[in-house]
Amino acid sequence: MIEVDALSKRFGEIPALSDVSFRARDGQITGLLGPNGAGKSTCLRILSTVLQPSRGIARVGGISVSEDPLAVRRIIGTLPHGAGLYPHLTAIENIRYFGLLCGVDRPTLARRIDQLVERLDLGDVADRKAKGFSQGERTKVALARALVHEPPHLLLDEPTNGLDVMAVRQLRRWLRELAREGRCILISSHVMQEISALADDLVIIAHGKIAAKGNPSELAARYGNQDLEEIFVSAVGGERS
Repeated sequence: MIEVDALSKRFGEIPALSDVSFRARDGQITGLLGPNGAGKSTCLRILSTVLQPSRGIARVGGISVSEDPLAVRRIIGTLPHGAGLYPHLTAIENIRYFGLLCGVDRPTLARRIDQLVERLDLGDVADRKAKGFSQGERTKVALARALVHEPPHLLLDEPTNGLDVMAVRQLRRWLRELAREGRCILISSHVMQEISALADDLVIIAHGKIAAKGNPSELAARYGNQDLEEIFVSAVGGERS
């Protein structure tokens, strides 16, 4: 489980998060929604131990991200915005390097890389350097890197970025499988269709604060049985002129 309690983060005088609290449960996919600049990526960066919170508590698998970040890193798989691949390494080298950092033994690592290359249809780029990859190819390799050590918690920032329709459908099925295995999956996305198709629970952030949260049925009832896009617009304060 991922637990966020009264989490706040300031950059100088600018508040990025203010008293944000929510739970992402094991065996479920939790969708994190919000406009640009709402604080979604800041929240994910705190949970992935890249940033320290200014105030509040965040735990992954019961472990404080502030008190024991190394232990948290062992049990998370992260897909950051922009993928963050090493451009002069091949796809397989990027995945292998991360697996070794996470302590996966070489025979197990080789088997898992083969499985991930097949599952994500990376055969054509497996031995190419990442520098020339398309956005979709970078996303796929970053997903493989996030999953190679089989973490129980996944933090995915825009996981369908650059993927074609068939790849998106395959990824949806895979994420549902991972959730059924008991993984805790937290996804940030701007694509309402993706969150609507995947999420068991929703957290909507606006201006660094929680605007709404609950499962899709609860939110639909609260907002007059509107679809997710209308719920989102209502929760964050209406459409801009």
